[in-house]
Amino acid sequence: MVDDDDSFSTTTVHASQLRSIVERIERLEEEKKEVAEQIKEVYAEAKGNGFDVKTLRKIVALRKKKPEERTEEEAMLDLYMQALGMLPGGEG
Repeated sequence: MVDDDDSFSTTTVHASQLRSIVERIERLEEEKKEVAEQIKEVYAEAKGNGFDVKTLRKIVALRKKKPEERTEEEAMLDLYMQALGMLPGGEG
């Protein structure tokens, strides 16, 4: 094994860069944890004000989707529910 200055400095730079990346990820993970806790608190507040948390979560998920994605998803849900006899005219 050859030890030369270029090999050592490259390893040092990569180690330094790696450490920086890992530390950034750790900070972001901590921020994510704090945000998740804040979201949990907002849902608890909503529940305390009489809102249904399960429905709120569904609304938040639906708002993330494009209208055409929601329409397609709803059509598939209706189709499956009808096939299972869960809607009027279903075969179930």
